[in-house]
This record gives sequence, structure tokens and C-alpha cells, in this order.
Amino acid sequence: MTEEAKQPKLTGFRRFMQFTAVFILGMVMGSIVYNVIYQTSYNLLWIQNKDLTIQLHQAEEDIRTLKKYNNRSTVIKEIKVRVEERDPPLDSLAVKEVAEQLHNELEVLRGRNIFDIDSDAKMARTLLNRKIYVVRDKEYSIQIKTMLVSDGVLQVWVDMRPYIRL
Repeated sequence: MTEEAKQPKLTGFRRFMQFTAVFILGMVMGSIVYNVIYQTSYNLLWIQNKDLTIQLHQAEEDIRTLKKYNNRSTVIKEIKVRVEERDPPLDSLAVKEVAEQLHNELEVLRGRNIFDIDSDAKMARTLLNRKIYVVRDKEYSIQIKTMLVSDGVLQVWVDMRPYIRL
């Protein structure tokens, strides 16, 4: 067999290999795009689930307290923690986790008389001011800006910042 007779077979084989390589590369790229879309939607779903879990826990605590103190109008029945917005915004999951941890620490004030809250609020502010919370291996410090009691609801506004060790 001459060299010229072998040439058409190699050309066909070369084209087949190029087509196969492009096809496999397309499959890999398609799987990468699908995985990115799947992970993004799963992450969003996980964050929403965490948010709803926190809301459910707080609502259950509020219901328990309201049942316990429904005849007394001068006690703290509900605690709301509000984190002030920042520019650039912090990770929403970290904000929710820190707010939940702070809410749990302020739980000792639930059921207290609102007229006696002055000394308790000062103590809470002293203990919790500049406290460091760890969420997903990142550290955040909080500063309590305002504490307000109105209609049995203790509202706490905090400023949350990433903690930088010196």
C-alpha cells in the first residue's frame, strides 16, 4: 500500500477525533454550567430555610411568653433585634446568625418589668457591647446603638462589623 492510499483513512480518523473532542468538551462545559446553577439555587434555598427557622423559633418563644404574661401589660413579652444596614452589605446569613445569637442572650430580659429594665439594660449593654461572634469561621463584633421598650416589645438596634484582629 502506498502512502497516498493511507491518507484518506487518517483524515477521516482525525476529523472523527476532533468531533469527539469537541463533543466531550461540550459535555464537560454543560455539566459545569448545570452544577453552578444547581449550587446557586441550593444556596439560596438553604438561606431561606435558615431565615424561616429563625423566624419560627422566635415566634414560638413569643407565643410562649404571650401566654405566660397575657394579663400583665408592664413586662417585656417580645424581643426584636435589628441589625443596621451597612455599605457594602454583610453576608445575610451571618447577619441572621448573629441576630439569633444576640436574641438568645437577651432572652433573660423577657418577662422583666419594663419599669425595672433600666439597670438590666445597662448591664446587658455593658456585657454585650463590642462582643465578638463567630459565624462560619468569620468573626463579627457588635455595638448596641439603641434599646427601646414599647408596648411590651424590647427592640435592640445593633451595628455589626467584621472583627479585625490587630
